Amino acid sequence: MSAPKNVAAHVLDRLAAWGVHRFYGYPGDGIGGIFTALPERDDADFVQVRHEETAAFAACADVKYGGSPIGCCVVTSGPGAVHALNGLYDAKLDHQPVVALVGHTAQTAQGGGYYQEIDLGALLSDVAGYLAEVKDPSQVRHVVDRACRSALADRTVAVVVLPSDVLEQDAVVEPPDAHGYHHTSAVPSSAIAAPPEAALDAAAELLNAGEKVAILAGAGALGASAELTEVADALGAGMATALLGKGVVDERSPWVTGAIGLLGTTASWHLMRECDTLLIVGSTMPYTEYYPAPGQARAVQIDVDGSRCGIRYETEVNLTGDAAATLTALRARLRGRSDHSWRAQVERWTSAWDDYSRQRAHARTSALNPELVVRELDDRLPDDALLAVDCGTATSWYARDITLRGTQYGSLSGTLLSMGGGMPYALAAKNAHPDRPVIALIGDGAMQMNGVNELVTVQRYWRRWSDPRFVVLVLSNDDLSYVSWETRGMLGEAPDPQSQEIPDVPYAQWAMLLGLDGTELREREHIGPVWDRALAADRPFVVDAKVDKDIPLVPPHVTIQQALNTARSQLSGDSDVLDIIANGVKETVGAKARSVLGLSPRE
Repeated sequence: MSAPKNVAAHVLDRLAAWGVHRFYGYPGDGIGGIFTALPERDDADFVQVRHEETAAFAACADVKYGGSPIGCCVVTSGPGAVHALNGLYDAKLDHQPVVALVGHTAQTAQGGGYYQEIDLGALLSDVAGYLAEVKDPSQVRHVVDRACRSALADRTVAVVVLPSDVLEQDAVVEPPDAHGYHHTSAVPSSAIAAPPEAALDAAAELLNAGEKVAILAGAGALGASAELTEVADALGAGMATALLGKGVVDERSPWVTGAIGLLGTTASWHLMRECDTLLIVGSTMPYTEYYPAPGQARAVQIDVDGSRCGIRYETEVNLTGDAAATLTALRARLRGRSDHSWRAQVERWTSAWDDYSRQRAHARTSALNPELVVRELDDRLPDDALLAVDCGTATSWYARDITLRGTQYGSLSGTLLSMGGGMPYALAAKNAHPDRPVIALIGDGAMQMNGVNELVTVQRYWRRWSDPRFVVLVLSNDDLSYVSWETRGMLGEAPDPQSQEIPDVPYAQWAMLLGLDGTELREREHIGPVWDRALAADRPFVVDAKVDKDIPLVPPHVTIQQALNTARSQLSGDSDVLDIIANGVKETVGAKARSVLGLSPRE
């Protein structure tokens, strides 16, 4: 490739040296130089989305789905940078390497109150692990190198601010060999491997001494499925997974209790509350009430970032290292078990949860049961399916009713838990793997945020995908139902229709208007055939499922306060009280509330 003619081309050259070839963004004159340089490259793939928030979300998700070593978004100055913040925080909180190229007011106009001029340093300083503005062409090499190295090494966001006039200046590929200049490398730093021998010995001694071992696996354990399974088998352990660790091992395994936390299973609750030893692998799941009780279990933690060990539960041994390498070294020190009674108990808990969950999904409800809709998908998921999930009730049904196995993988905005991430994640999954089917699970609130608009992006690009299957399930109930249940369970109040109800939108019709496909789903007996049709479609397909909003989001362990609050909300004029009772809350939350209130079973 010829030498870059200007700073914009040089930035792209240097990013390419780090393996960055896909860019999500939206044009603007503050970053126009980059968009002028992109078409001149054969190795650059630019994806034009409808909003800068989507660009940043997709850059984060592209890394999660294994498409790029470093995600990259390109946004213009002022409002473009502001729009991108939400997706950049998603990357920061989920520890994904993302480089954001952010345009800026020309240097000659800065400080004069120019159009779209804002203090980008102040705006981006919290989200960025590394932040630098290129003010001279000789800076490009070391700024881009440092941004990429920091993003990879610290698993975080790096921001490169590019004033519009600097982008047009002639490139300086090799800075002068003089004082005040830097000569940097585009070679990534080596990764952390296994911890020291003494630490591994101490961890193995603790784990070998345990009789009832539980494992909590998170996103940091992804890619270490075989190693994690071998350690679990050697310890006779049961295993729960944090939301971002879902699918880290085959979830059909009877010793895998499923999700943990507010959206988790009763099997995971029992696993944590009855174990005497805990191994945490790549997780900092924040709901501490779902860990073993303080002092109940002796604990070991494995994390690539030592600063994240011991921050949720009091651990005795902390192992800083790559999950796969550390588990391999640990496995060689484990003795194995002859007594399998603990694992047998774990499998009984898992079986009981599966029976209960299946009954919930097949319960007759006022409108379609959303759990049944998702479970029918689970039975039909292709072996290589990729799932993208939005925040809301869709997250609950994904956590509880989808069993990932084999090469299947799903992800979402896990720590930020932002609505509106589902469609950007699905787009990133498809760009990372155009030969694999992608299914997005999205509530109607999130679909109205940006999903409807990003269907335009799907329409623009779907013909270049070798596998056209891109299915969007919209769980449509005209209500922000997750927040409605939080209002009932946490505040003891009836949801306000003025804030909770949302408009009814014909999502499938919108898809067909764009030249895509779709259908409205209302009847229980049509669920299976609609999924079969959607997964066999020759173009992207929207399933507009009209589901019941009054399905209770029952946590795996219902506290007395949660039961009382929910009962109080029903007595305070909740317009949905009859449907809630009909849909099963009487047998879960309601039963506990009645016992606390001293009511008879019929009251």
